[in-house]
Amino acid sequence: MGLLVFVRNLLLALCLFLVLGFLYYSAWKLHLLQWEDASKYNALGFLLTLPSSLFSKPAPMFLDDSFRKWARIREFVPPFGIKGQDNLIKAILSVTKEYRLTPALDSLSCRRCIIVGNGGVLANKSLGSRIDDYDIVVRLNSAPVKGFEKDVGRKTTLRITYPEGAMQRPEQYERDSLFVLAGFKWQDFKWLKYIVYKERVSWTHNIQREKEFLRKLVKARVITDLTSGI
Repeated sequence: MGLLVFVRNLLLALCLFLVLGFLYYSAWKLHLLQWEDASKYNALGFLLTLPSSLFSKPAPMFLDDSFRKWARIREFVPPFGIKGQDNLIKAILSVTKEYRLTPALDSLSCRRCIIVGNGGVLANKSLGSRIDDYDIVVRLNSAPVKGFEKDVGRKTTLRITYPEGAMQRPEQYERDSLFVLAGFKWQDFKWLKYIVYKERVSWTHNIQREKEFLRKLVKARVITDLTSGI
């Protein structure tokens, strides 16, 4: 019994020693960073200037067959990898391999960006002109622009979405905007293939069943319907 108590106390002391050692090492590294690079940061820890070397080499915007991390991401299923999707993604890449940024976007020497969310916080704020002053305006999913220009602006550079959140009519998209797919499940890659091959799109989920499920939740007072009828 005495031996067990001794071993337990020894392990506890060892754990405490390791924790204190880690904290001391971390503090030492931060201390070195603070003294070596303090002039590069402001009081909040943000870089005062960005090294030009960060932008000296063009980085590929789109996935291609030479993507170096393929070997690793093949081991994980979406959204962490492409396991089981190799052939589907290769089919997509065969069509999109020449896709690039638009000349107007790629030629910007200084990219000031703003991400415009979908919340109602912008309503009646008249921030549209200030939003349009940015070089790059990023919008999400089917966030509307037409009819709300005074509050949300007119410019859209990138529209990031997933299939269920995408606008369903081509005329709803801004003419000069870049569509960016945020794929996180295998159906999303299949949906993208339909689009790039101009095939008939098959929905990734059953909308009618989802509506019925939502109605049950409303009826059970689990959620509140704010749409005047799902």
